[in-house]
Amino acid sequence: MRYEPEPRNESHSLRHVDDRIIGKRPARLRRRAGIVPLAKRQPVPFMEIIMRLRRTVLTLLYFIFGSGLCTSEAVGQGGPGPNWVQLFNGKDLSGWKKVGKEKWVVADGAIYGEGISPEYGYLATEKSYTNFHLSLRFKCEASGNSGVYVHTSFEPGTATVIKGRQIEIDRTIGHHTGGIYGDNQGWLAWPAPELETVVRPDDWNDMLIQVEGHRHVVYLNGRQMVDFTHPAPEATEGVIALQLHSGGKGRMRFKDIWIRDLAR
Repeated sequence: MRYEPEPRNESHSLRHVDDRIIGKRPARLRRRAGIVPLAKRQPVPFMEIIMRLRRTVLTLLYFIFGSGLCTSEAVGQGGPGPNWVQLFNGKDLSGWKKVGKEKWVVADGAIYGEGISPEYGYLATEKSYTNFHLSLRFKCEASGNSGVYVHTSFEPGTATVIKGRQIEIDRTIGHHTGGIYGDNQGWLAWPAPELETVVRPDDWNDMLIQVEGHRHVVYLNGRQMVDFTHPAPEATEGVIALQLHSGGKGRMRFKDIWIRDLAR
């Protein structure tokens, strides 16, 4: 008897062959070959699509913030991006003024602050700011407390803060680096407990501070530490100030200080 092959069904692709042929193969081999009957393919559920998109977005955010693109060495080589300007030129303290008796000098391309008295000391910008993004790097070289003040004003001729909020810096684990303190109210916002170890006690740290209206968002080494909206801040404008805590123990370095003035 002469064998006559069955006519080829052109309606199926090479991948989705006739179910009669597929059915004769073990399921394990069908899966390995990637051959799945067209009728057995199931649509991707809507929630699975949403979860995949969410994972994609989180991955992109990690590469933007977690990899330090906003506040790493790339910042020192030309700023975080368009419309950012240097607050510290790496050579001298132009644009800054000392408040108090502590020592502030430029050494090795960084601002070096050292506590030499039992009082508080600050290095403040000559210009006041309202809404802005501030990017900088800091390194703690002693156990003394430090911080970055925003919307700050001082009692004339003294180092007494009249108004302002501090973004905390402290090399000691558990001392809430990246938290917000001030406005004569004490602590306003703490990082979550699992974020207390984000600070690098003996190395350079990257900090990004975003102040927009009453909202304050702080990133440390690519991690969001706090997102706090103040219900009634005492001030919405003032200088930016680097702080050395009282007690004469502070030794801090700051560099790659850039600002994006949103009020311009």
